[in-house]
Amino acid sequence: MENNQLTHNEIACKNCGAKLIFKPGTQHLTCEFCGTYNEIQIDYSKVKEAHEERDLVSFLKNKQDVSQEYTIQTIDCKACGAKTSVSANTVSDNCSFCGSPFENVQAHEIRLIKPQALLPFNIQSKEGHESFKKWIDKLWWAPNDLKKYARMSEKLQGVYIPYWTFDADTSSSYSGARGEHYYESESYTDNNGNKQTRQVQKTRWYNVSGRVSRFFDDVLVMASNSLPAKYADNLEPWDLNNLIPYDPKFMSGFRSEAYQVDLEAGLGISKEKMDVVIRQDIRMDIGGDEQRIYTVNTAHKEITFKHILLPIWISAYRYREKVYRFMINGRNGKVSGERPYSWIKITLAVLAGMAAAGAIYYFSEMQQ
Repeated sequence: MENNQLTHNEIACKNCGAKLIFKPGTQHLTCEFCGTYNEIQIDYSKVKEAHEERDLVSFLKNKQDVSQEYTIQTIDCKACGAKTSVSANTVSDNCSFCGSPFENVQAHEIRLIKPQALLPFNIQSKEGHESFKKWIDKLWWAPNDLKKYARMSEKLQGVYIPYWTFDADTSSSYSGARGEHYYESESYTDNNGNKQTRQVQKTRWYNVSGRVSRFFDDVLVMASNSLPAKYADNLEPWDLNNLIPYDPKFMSGFRSEAYQVDLEAGLGISKEKMDVVIRQDIRMDIGGDEQRIYTVNTAHKEITFKHILLPIWISAYRYREKVYRFMINGRNGKVSGERPYSWIKITLAVLAGMAAAGAIYYFSEMQQ
């Protein structure tokens, strides 16, 4: 980063003025230059507040309550759209999410709903990079030069990603049909012209209707569009029972992203996730051998939410002009990521398989 100013997430050393860095897996800050060691004091009397649910309806009615907001400086990546918190003087840097350079850009202020809790990093950068190399080595169809790149690359960024969690008490009425299997005998002629009999499965359908209820607790919604959701979701589960109150000290030396999916949009995504589970409940309620669902009407009551930050190590690497992302759960080391394929390897494997199949067929014919 080509400036000497501290970013939104960095704290100055009282001894020499250099930045203090939070060390993952500990509860202290260390100075890069003089080695000053600073314990982060967690106010355990406020830990309960990190887990408190906010009533959604009341919050949306009082959107103008500035006590629930804070202001940060961000740079918008023109390549992927990520909103990364930086110092106001940043003029050159690289995007953590796609590796694109920030050049001749101007940070700007935005006001956001303040996070109430976070999970600090528990996995250090060195451990994350080892996980990255092991993951790459297991990719059988990955290009060889990609593996060489992975062994040389040290580009691993620790980023706090914004999330929403939602609770809701749901009640769903449905209509559908229950299918019950039965069997009938059927006559047919085989390849040798002989008459045969076989059992054929058929299904009787019965119209049904009913109601199911379920309480949802902490449905997670990533409030970022900068990471592929299907890969980020693979990092779950998160130990949300260990959330602590939001404290910038745990973020010193790391980046954080401003949310792009707002609260109301996040609620919509959470309802889609809930619907998947509700439909599973409905199928169980219908019973039988098969189920059809015609209509579902769900009432969501007592909706509450939290805004939290979760730690992810990210490697955004470019391979042949395309960006791939590798992610590590900063708490438990679970990995997920995008990968390129070597079509040369795949083609050779297919040709080898065809050759092997041809050889087997040839020798079986020779033996007859």
